[in-house]
Amino acid sequence: MPVVTFISHDGQEQEVHVPAGTSVMHAAVDNGVSGILADCGGACSCATCHCFVDEAWTEKVGAADDVEAQMLDFVIDPQPNSRLSCQIIVNDELDGLVVRLPATQF
Repeated sequence: MPVVTFISHDGQEQEVHVPAGTSVMHAAVDNGVSGILADCGGACSCATCHCFVDEAWTEKVGAADDVEAQMLDFVIDPQPNSRLSCQIIVNDELDGLVVRLPATQF
């Protein structure tokens, strides 16, 4: 099972095992990761699952599509590596993925 490491805004790491086909958002929610609110449940309509993909992983994860990019306009302090974790689907190629969480989703 692929592993995803979540790093909180204060540097605490939480490593979780994620079944392939699961979104990074669901991986966070299912494993009690603080910092991912997921108010819309993964519908790409609220931006409360904002994360920063570690620079070493941005190419493998890929870019946001147009709908996600529009939602990212609503996050606090968007960065070039900002993504909505509901739109990143874990697969074997993403084993070891590292995502950083913002200080707040609002």
